[in-house]
Amino acid sequence: MQKTMFGKTGMGISRVVFGGIIVMDETPKDAADQVSFAVDHGVNYFDVAPTYGNAEERLNPALKPYRDKVFLACKTTERTAHGARTELHASLKKLNTDYFDVYQLHALSKPEDLSVFDENGAMQALIEAKKEGLIRHISITSHNEEIALKAMTEYDFASVMFPINWALGLSKNVGKKVEDHCMQNQTGFLGMKTLIHRNWHENEERIYPKSWCKPIFDNDKLATAALKYTLSRQTDSVVPPGNFTHFKFTVSHIDDCIKNPLTEEDTTYLKTMLPDESDHIFS
Repeated sequence: MQKTMFGKTGMGISRVVFGGIIVMDETPKDAADQVSFAVDHGVNYFDVAPTYGNAEERLNPALKPYRDKVFLACKTTERTAHGARTELHASLKKLNTDYFDVYQLHALSKPEDLSVFDENGAMQALIEAKKEGLIRHISITSHNEEIALKAMTEYDFASVMFPINWALGLSKNVGKKVEDHCMQNQTGFLGMKTLIHRNWHENEERIYPKSWCKPIFDNDKLATAALKYTLSRQTDSVVPPGNFTHFKFTVSHIDDCIKNPLTEEDTTYLKTMLPDESDHIFS
């Protein structure tokens, strides 16, 4: 799999991210098989979070044989220095690692989340942890463009993970300002919600229950065009929905989508497949 330089980090990362939620609630054997598949196919960037159920516990033994060959990212939803410090050390222990290559302030999406920059806010703990060698790069994830941009003016983050989704982009140009900021500042850019179609409908059967929104699962043409769209938006790497089926699809199609990028025909097709306004994503 093709690698790309991840912002200013000096890290050459795979064009597909392995989201740790994939192994949540899987058997240890299945988790090990899924991680092995990823590494065997060139994936070297793994991302997990304490909010993903037992994903850290499942990822630890599965990733152990490869830890020195891959980049490992983790997250915190804590907003205070004490909370972030506690959660960081708990994750280091659960994943049996001495450091995280990337540690992210997770889900900065509301104005009150910017309290991480206050005195005794989470940023204090992350900056200290970086000095101690527990974190190599400090980053953020967000679903709110305004909040993400405000955060990135407060600190020169190594990367941002943000929804770069065909439906949101083509209907509302969501993510363009974040994309521009990343390009101007050489900030790493991870595009999530790549293969999402719309919100789940109320009482709809959730065939992929670990996915908070409805992924594309019945239309390979749409999924391929959606993947090409995210790649066209200057993303360093794409984050598939949190299940192995979509991860495997992305890994299997990424090289062809890079070789044969988004066309006007693809864009026209995507526009015909836009969900109804009431279905638009995400919160």
